[in-house]
Amino acid sequence: MKDKKVLIVTTSHNTLNNGKETGYWLGEVTHFYHILAAAGFEIDFTSPKGGQPPLDQKSYDLRDKDNRQFWEDKRLQTQLNNTIPIEAVNPEDYAAIYYAGGHGAMWDFSNNERLAQVATQIYENGGFVSAVCHGSAGLLNIKLANGRSLLDGKTVTGFANLEEQLICLTKAVPFLLEDKLKKQGATYKRAMIPFIPHVEVSERLITGQNPQSAKAVAKALIKALQTP
Repeated sequence: MKDKKVLIVTTSHNTLNNGKETGYWLGEVTHFYHILAAAGFEIDFTSPKGGQPPLDQKSYDLRDKDNRQFWEDKRLQTQLNNTIPIEAVNPEDYAAIYYAGGHGAMWDFSNNERLAQVATQIYENGGFVSAVCHGSAGLLNIKLANGRSLLDGKTVTGFANLEEQLICLTKAVPFLLEDKLKKQGATYKRAMIPFIPHVEVSERLITGQNPQSAKAVAKALIKALQTP
């Protein structure tokens, strides 16, 4: 398991219901990536459509050390700008999958059958499924071999209704993530204070609440992967 790779998923969707641009959230990729890479894990990038995923420009902050280091690395830029189409991903190659957030994930993570199949196979092989923020939308349609939802009976988190309200985007998304997670049989938990790190570990499912949680998700995943 340790010698296998970790797969980062980014959205291919770039428009909110209000017509404004969206995409993946840069820090949710870079904060997670650097911690996994420093621990010696090899990482691949995928997206529903493949190629260059759309960046949510609101997340383009090079004052953030991890963002700057990632953005100025030509090798990483090339890798991220040429994501593997999810249809071409072999789940057998990966010990874990990580759904990075950004509002775009609300559109093309929750209804992509191949993406769900890849996650299911990684999980059924004894691997880990992880997500942060709106990336938890990718968990909604994961069905296990026994026919049950991956979320059924699990404790999870993701971008909270309160957080969506505070940034005034409840009408700009196709659904509220917290509500959908609960409807799939999950026990949803969040931090009492918005926009602070919060992570839930439920068996081999690891989720983070918001962009501030990406590093904590990475650390929890490493601990899980390195536990005999």
